[in-house]
Amino acid sequence: MKTLSDLLAEGVAGRRVLVRADLNVPLDGDKITDDGRVRASVPTIKALADAGARVIVTAHLGRPKGEPDPKFSLAPAAARLGELLGTEVALASDLVGPSATSVVGALTDGGVVMLENVRFDARETSKDDAERAALADELAAFADAFVSDGFGVVHRKQASVYDVAQKLPAYVGGLVEAELKVLKKLTDDLERPYVVVLGGAKVSDKLGVIANLLAKVDRLLIGGGMAYTFLKAQGHEVGTSLLQEDQLDQVKGFLTEAEKRGVELVLPVDVLVTAEFGNVEHDVVGTDSIPADKMGLDIGPKSRELFASKLADARTVFWNGPMGVFEIETYAGGTRAVAEALVKSDAFTVVGGGDSAAAVRALGLPEDGFSHISTGGGASLEFLEGKELPGISVLES
Repeated sequence: MKTLSDLLAEGVAGRRVLVRADLNVPLDGDKITDDGRVRASVPTIKALADAGARVIVTAHLGRPKGEPDPKFSLAPAAARLGELLGTEVALASDLVGPSATSVVGALTDGGVVMLENVRFDARETSKDDAERAALADELAAFADAFVSDGFGVVHRKQASVYDVAQKLPAYVGGLVEAELKVLKKLTDDLERPYVVVLGGAKVSDKLGVIANLLAKVDRLLIGGGMAYTFLKAQGHEVGTSLLQEDQLDQVKGFLTEAEKRGVELVLPVDVLVTAEFGNVEHDVVGTDSIPADKMGLDIGPKSRELFASKLADARTVFWNGPMGVFEIETYAGGTRAVAEALVKSDAFTVVGGGDSAAAVRALGLPEDGFSHISTGGGASLEFLEGKELPGISVLES
């Protein structure tokens, strides 16, 4: 697999380089509320521009339905990237049309431009190989080389991730290379005790990774909305809390498998409950006494102490998913407690992207307090699940 360093060594001055970045940032209107992914994209783009390349950035934002939608424009990302680079980043008003052709044609050495949201073209996410290949051909026509630097999408077989890498000399970007190095440390070269903390809304999103991790971890801590399916599987009343009844049998199997393998599976012992989602008026109850008419929105104070104690002796920690509805300050305490325990830890700590990474920044915690904060939650989970990542396999081949 050729790297960014290899490309730079070959010489890029005057060459057009297409960079697939991950700029899928959260927006409030046209304001970016967390620019972490934009900042993470800067080193690779800057290295190319500083070496005289003509850099063409392609990326997606949100889930438009295969056609232009102003609310998913990359304009805020282009503006922020320009601020961080200290130079204007012109944004084409289309992906591979007249505007893109004009903007790319006007590029000079060391310049950076951005194409409009790649998902405005339905071919990007098509299941039809020929449709994706046709879009990849049009993207490849703009460039002399391709750099894959959007780790958040390498688990997708999409035109700008997978197919274009078959059309141009392809290289792995610095961000993706760093992500892979960290994840391989979690699978091939880890120190024990190895503790994984999983949260977030749905058990179904993490079935594969839980099944795979039970053969590898020493301790598994479960919080967030997914914890209530585990509690229900143990026979507890969970009230109106988030519950995936169709996963109960699978979760019961996990509980049995954990016991058989000697994996310590830790669940909350108390939770913050309320009658209605978003209501800040709440009670703290034990997980064996959740009222039938109330829902849990965060782990409670005893659970926070319990989880922190279970992280204290860890040598390796992977965390993916908040412990509660951290966007509401009242229910952010559990997520903050886990994050602060990791900051205090001497372990190799990896925050697995997505909402966990957003929570770290939203809660004002020091990013350098963690060994690594991933930019790709889904990609991280699929790697740990043992799945092949198409955007990586195509670079390796």
